[in-house]
Amino acid sequence: MTDTTTGTPASPTSTATTVHLGANQYGKAEVRLVRVTRDTPRHEIEDLTITTQLRGAALADSYTDGDNAKVLATDTQKNTVYAFAREHGVHTPEDFLLRLGRRFTSAFDWYEGATLSAEQHAWERIAVDGSEHDHAFVRAGRGTRTAVVQVDGQDVHVVAGVTDLTVLKSTGSEFHGFPRDGYTTLAETDDRILATSVTARWRYTPEAVAAGIDYDALYRGVLDRMLATFAELHSLALQQTLFAMGRAAIEAFPEIAEVRFAMPNKHHFLVDLAPFGLDNPGEVFFAADRPYGLIAGTVVRDGVAEAPAAWTAVPGFV
Repeated sequence: MTDTTTGTPASPTSTATTVHLGANQYGKAEVRLVRVTRDTPRHEIEDLTITTQLRGAALADSYTDGDNAKVLATDTQKNTVYAFAREHGVHTPEDFLLRLGRRFTSAFDWYEGATLSAEQHAWERIAVDGSEHDHAFVRAGRGTRTAVVQVDGQDVHVVAGVTDLTVLKSTGSEFHGFPRDGYTTLAETDDRILATSVTARWRYTPEAVAAGIDYDALYRGVLDRMLATFAELHSLALQQTLFAMGRAAIEAFPEIAEVRFAMPNKHHFLVDLAPFGLDNPGEVFFAADRPYGLIAGTVVRDGVAEAPAAWTAVPGFV
């Protein structure tokens, strides 16, 4: 409505609009940390990208009034990451994040929770004349290990995972029996390439976290079971493969409460070589990068309690 005497918008006659601060958190994103252990001539290297996020009702004043009395500077959070790497070592991403989470939420009692996440960038030793070099490395390429630690009051949740785990099988996959309508052009097939880039995260039970976990051994074991399942299962759909991979991990490791997946279907289309007078008996394909099917799902151990707080600020999963 416009005031006809002034040409300006008229003031609303209803009650003034009010707002309040909703969910919020803050911290330092993507702190790059490389720690070299050099107490022997054979060096060890740990390479992580760390993100810290802190939250609590006492932080509201920093948003509404610019009062920073309860704001631990993100630069301080970054420095804590480096200092803890020197003082305590890294060991595993999960252990390191647990130590950071305890520090932030115990040293500053106004923080009610924290989300600490990490990506681990793997290195392998360079082989020289058949022997591993003591201090020369090459980047490994079998996915990126991830970890998330949630501190929610007295509760602690640990979620491990992997991203960019790209896998392919050249046969042993079918896709048929789907509904068809006037817009359907996809042909049914009983033999296709199945390829995906696996993003998987698995939540450990609180009991296992409290008792202590060999996070390195479990990470390797979970990947081995998932990869073996992908390879061995004769797949009728990527959804079926997803569920089987999650079930295999949960059946093998009682420490796991649930597994969540996001898996794009990396389509490979058979190229028509007839215009060139050539046949194509399933040998030459076009690898399409987009659009793609995106399959997501969760596999849950029966009888475990749900833990929605474990997935706070963890995007990309149903």
